[in-house]
Amino acid sequence: MQITRIKSHVLQYDLPEELGYSQQYYSKRSAHLVEVETDEGITGWGECFGPGSIAVANKTIVEKVIQPLVVGENPLDRDVLWHKVYNLLRDHGQKGMPLQALSGVDIALWDIAGKVAGLPIAQLIGGFHRTKVQVYGYGMMLRRENPTAMASRFRDEAAVIREMGFRATKMKLGLGPKADVKLASAVRAGIGPDFRFMADANHCYTTADAFYVGRALEELECYWFEEPVAPEDHDGYRELRAGLKVNISGGEAEFNRWGWRGLLESRALDIAQPEVCALGGISEYLRVLALCHAHFVPVVNHVWGSAIAVATNLQLLAAMPPLPGGLYPSEPMLEFDTTDNRFRDELLKEPLDIQQQIKRNDGYADVPQGAGLGVEPDRDFIRHYEIAA
Repeated sequence: MQITRIKSHVLQYDLPEELGYSQQYYSKRSAHLVEVETDEGITGWGECFGPGSIAVANKTIVEKVIQPLVVGENPLDRDVLWHKVYNLLRDHGQKGMPLQALSGVDIALWDIAGKVAGLPIAQLIGGFHRTKVQVYGYGMMLRRENPTAMASRFRDEAAVIREMGFRATKMKLGLGPKADVKLASAVRAGIGPDFRFMADANHCYTTADAFYVGRALEELECYWFEEPVAPEDHDGYRELRAGLKVNISGGEAEFNRWGWRGLLESRALDIAQPEVCALGGISEYLRVLALCHAHFVPVVNHVWGSAIAVATNLQLLAAMPPLPGGLYPSEPMLEFDTTDNRFRDELLKEPLDIQQQIKRNDGYADVPQGAGLGVEPDRDFIRHYEIAA
């Protein structure tokens, strides 16, 4: 079997309303799918993390840089191909966009391997520790509205997410320390005292401001405080972890095993959040997962993107060993974006339909049991939303 072509599909549409987080507002939803074709008619699908112009740039890396390195090679040699590409790109980018591009290709190679074997990826990794995964719903995005109106909206939206059946919820921060504390208080009011919530700053604070917000989150019994400071600031992370009771989480902006080694050795995290569509794909994710568990740091994957990203993470969460184990171990959760996302809800021939699943299954989603990722995109849908790039 040989790889014959790698094709990137950058999809985009206008959102019904502008959304924001601490770094920017955006009005378009985008996704970057990767399709790897073989001479035996088996096709694998993957996804690269990165929206908008980042996706367009990554498309060039996938098709103009990575494709020539792997066409003609055996797609089952995925670890060989990973290291071939990474070693040749090392001088030009050990993090960031080259790794995002490689991630999509690597995920597609795992999809091919599963289809060749007739097994889901979780089985290839080592088996199903669980066949269903609890799901948390994130929302409460920033908008251009006054803080009082936003707090009221956050309270109501948090209540709706709980009513939808999710096992927990996550909000965005980013207005500034005092306003953010009011937003978090509104979320707690909306969900009541006995429901888990998390807060995501997208690295917008100085360490001092993160302490201010973190102490308030402690009082509100927030479960984790996500990306409180810049991802490069390992010392800041470590100080916050030592000085706060709320769990400190992060890692979505870290790449490959070498980057993660430094982050974990700094003792910066209570909860690790690797992004498989960015850090180097499934091959590298498994090495990062092993590093996290070797440091006794539980993992809750960061998930952003289309149904391909969701399916990939369901397979990985199914195969994740419990940490530390026992009769009633702490279980990983699937992150689920509750905002408008056609690329998650309508991309597949047979939709995952997470929202309906959690209503039926008390907040859990089933892991696809088909070969590879266990899902198949609708090509007509892809053609409709694909942009010229």
